[in-house]
Amino acid sequence: MEALEKNTNPRAGDETAHPARDYRNRQVGGAEVSEPAPVFSHLPVMLPECIDALNVRPDGIYVDGTAGGGGHSSAIAERLTGGRLISIDRDSEAIEACRQRLMPFGERVTLVHDNYRNLECILGELGIGKIDGALFDLGVSSHQIDTEERGFSYIRPDAPLDMRMSREDRLTAYDVVNGYAEEELRRIIFEYGEEKFAARIAARIVKTREASPIKTTGELSELVKSVIPAASVERGSHPAKRTFQAIRIEVNGELDGIEPAIRAACGALSPGGRIAVLTFHSLEDRIVKRVFAELAKGCVCPPDFPVCVCGRKPEIKLLNKKPIVAGEKELSLNPRAKSAKLRAAEKLPNTL
Repeated sequence: MEALEKNTNPRAGDETAHPARDYRNRQVGGAEVSEPAPVFSHLPVMLPECIDALNVRPDGIYVDGTAGGGGHSSAIAERLTGGRLISIDRDSEAIEACRQRLMPFGERVTLVHDNYRNLECILGELGIGKIDGALFDLGVSSHQIDTEERGFSYIRPDAPLDMRMSREDRLTAYDVVNGYAEEELRRIIFEYGEEKFAARIAARIVKTREASPIKTTGELSELVKSVIPAASVERGSHPAKRTFQAIRIEVNGELDGIEPAIRAACGALSPGGRIAVLTFHSLEDRIVKRVFAELAKGCVCPPDFPVCVCGRKPEIKLLNKKPIVAGEKELSLNPRAKSAKLRAAEKLPNTL
């Protein structure tokens, strides 16, 4: 199985690429973390729907931009005979899990340790001009949420404030919470978390850290909980959910890479090739919906122009006007699929 190592952090310089990966006794925000050997577990969401959307050809070239535990990748690779699969993930633990899971497929699979936003460069370095399909399963994985020392969960009180999807990245949740100015915290929590109490939360964070740094997920979770009126919290939800989402998005630059990845994938698709994108919150879905609409429209001339002068043609056709959502059976087995939305499109011919 071929493997390609890249710099997974789009906001870091070359000096941060590929540090020695000994994660034992690592310092995160002043807290010492003892990290066990990675055991990656992630239940792929809407697996049949994603595979159906790709319409996998046995001899095609496919990209899984978010390999995770290898569930979607494995399902794609099973359908290939003379084809090839490029499985990408920024998380070194995911890459190692995929290495084990996808080993039976041999040379059909190439693993790439990188961020999917760099798809154009990845394909170039692999000498791949055209692909027949691409899948992106956005957001955080179940493994990352459930691994306490990674600091993604607001219900695990003693975890360090980390939240990095790639442990090679420098910026952590501790840095954001304890280093960002109050106005920047307010903006992030309001925009990325869609939290109406963002100003209160940011002010309380700044006041609290003046006395002592906020080091753990439990401290931050309780702080947010103390600020938000109980009556304002949605039933069955946690008051810190939106704030944790916002900080996680900031730490990982999650929204920044979606549009470049979609445009790169659509640009590389052969006629009839397909792209499928699975989102888990409204911010992601809005970006996917907008970019798909722009690529499907083509012409960007002002509406009052009598004829098109820009010359742009539609690149894709939408396969579903409304997003596909998980069925009741899947939701009963995997409640985390509740917010999932799948959008898919097909490359049109003669769009040059």
